[in-house]
Amino acid sequence: MRVITFQEPGKVRVSLEPPADLVPGSVRVRTIYSGISAGTELTAYRGTNPYLNRKWDTERRLFVEGQTHGYPLTGWGYQEVGEVVEAAPDVADPPIGSLVWGIWGHRAEAVVPADRLVGHALPPGADPLTGVFARVGAIALNAVHAADVHLGDQIAIFGQGVIGLLATRLAVLSGARVVAADSIPERLELAREFGAAETFDVASGSVAEFMRKRDEGADTVIEFSGSHQGLHEAIRTVRKGGRVVAAGFYQGDAIGLRLGEEFHHNQVQLVSSQIGGVASWLAHRWDVERLQRTFMALVHEGQVDALRLISEIMPIERAPEAFDLLDKHRHKVLQLVFRFEESQ
Repeated sequence: MRVITFQEPGKVRVSLEPPADLVPGSVRVRTIYSGISAGTELTAYRGTNPYLNRKWDTERRLFVEGQTHGYPLTGWGYQEVGEVVEAAPDVADPPIGSLVWGIWGHRAEAVVPADRLVGHALPPGADPLTGVFARVGAIALNAVHAADVHLGDQIAIFGQGVIGLLATRLAVLSGARVVAADSIPERLELAREFGAAETFDVASGSVAEFMRKRDEGADTVIEFSGSHQGLHEAIRTVRKGGRVVAAGFYQGDAIGLRLGEEFHHNQVQLVSSQIGGVASWLAHRWDVERLQRTFMALVHEGQVDALRLISEIMPIERAPEAFDLLDKHRHKVLQLVFRFEESQ
């Protein structure tokens, strides 16, 4: 059974692993498609992910000396869709033959606890490709919730990759007036298609100055670029007392982030959004599962055209090429998807 393995930084191979045994309470899912999460997975591919250099203490919720994961890293990935082909005798839901979305990594098949897939069946007639967007859509929705969007809010969204574009659409659906910021013209055009009122090419100047020509600044900025310079510009862009939602996966030291300037003088709120949980003030009503299901409902109702973001579908055998493309020419790719049906 084929599975993607990061052998070491910059080196990917498609290797083989034996099928897992079906155990009580589980189902066997045969993968149809698996999407790459360009942010998280590139940190594993490049060797910059903090789990590779520090140990995550789950009880104290601190990174400490040590290592959480080490190479080789097998089966990373969290955007999968497949068909249930076998079920343990004690499992009735999801039924055999159903198409489900979930998380089991870049592998041809997996044995998954059935309760993790309840409610994850694609509706009849749905394109299976929509299933690869459940998790990234939830990440985008989580950030929009953290932004606490109100009807008529002026919001800037930095970074119009897959998650940024989805957040643009979700913020528009929430009633915000969105300014989408990026340096790639094709992504800015997509942002307009997704409902952005205006777009701004960050290579042309300062988003903060652009926003202040017509107003006192943005009410909120959602920052997805993962750049500390981008986070600093986001802080400069909000009005006094405004909120910045830091949703990018920032790596290394915070070069270019100067907290003694606008952050300090404008009393800016800085909120982290990460898919490990929802905003604390919503935790009594929302969880990650609800985020995922809500986003998928929006896709299947036709309110979010997630399939518009797929730029390439590759057979799993081309995994080394795919990660090299994302690493060196990321501006050319949005959502890259692996196809498995020819690789069982």
